[in-house]
Amino acid sequence: MDKRELYEIKDGKIDRKRRNCPKCGDGVFLAVHKDRVACGKCGYTEFKK
Repeated sequence: MDKRELYEIKDGKIDRKRRNCPKCGDGVFLAVHKDRVACGKCGYTEFKK
């Protein structure tokens, strides 16, 4: 994954495309899987319904 895929510039501001991990904070994104989103750093996981 290229870092350019995680960000987008709109109206001169940076927009993050992925959610941040609620435990690790800004800059640590949650990986998107087909049945869950997960943090690779701390292991935080949310399952999709």
